[in-house]
Amino acid sequence: MSQPIKDNICDDLLFERLYKKHSKNLHDFLYYKYGDHLNPQDKMQEAFIKLWQNCGKIIPSKAKSYLFTTANNLMLNAVAHQKVVLRYSKRPQKNSTNESPEFVLQEKEYHEKLQKALSNLTEAQRTAFLLNRIEGKRFKEIAILLNISKKAVEKRIYGALKKLREDIDGI
Repeated sequence: MSQPIKDNICDDLLFERLYKKHSKNLHDFLYYKYGDHLNPQDKMQEAFIKLWQNCGKIIPSKAKSYLFTTANNLMLNAVAHQKVVLRYSKRPQKNSTNESPEFVLQEKEYHEKLQKALSNLTEAQRTAFLLNRIEGKRFKEIAILLNISKKAVEKRIYGALKKLREDIDGI
């Protein structure tokens, strides 16, 4: 089922008109939603490349929707990649520290104690505590995520802290 040439995005003139009509708005949408650090100009260009690669499958009336959805997905993929990069950069690199072997052993033992203490928490306490301390979420955000009151979140986190202090010496 090929489309008539006048309604085909593969037509150079129609594609050029689509580019001129939507490129600035698409770039601005990405810039305002995600900022400049993920390079919205590149993602906008990639969305148009994907449109060109799939030009025979997309009707012109759906081209704008396709462009915005594709560009948004490209940005979301870039955000996910940045999270992986950030998480990897926070890991301690082996053989790159100048700490003594004694310090490294103490750190490892402490980490094991912490993991054991975290596993001793109730599921509700552990979830609330990790969302707050690891993910950096506020009590109100956690309450919304877990569908509980803010006071319940506070009680879970404070209960987790109390239990962790009991289980781990030196906190």
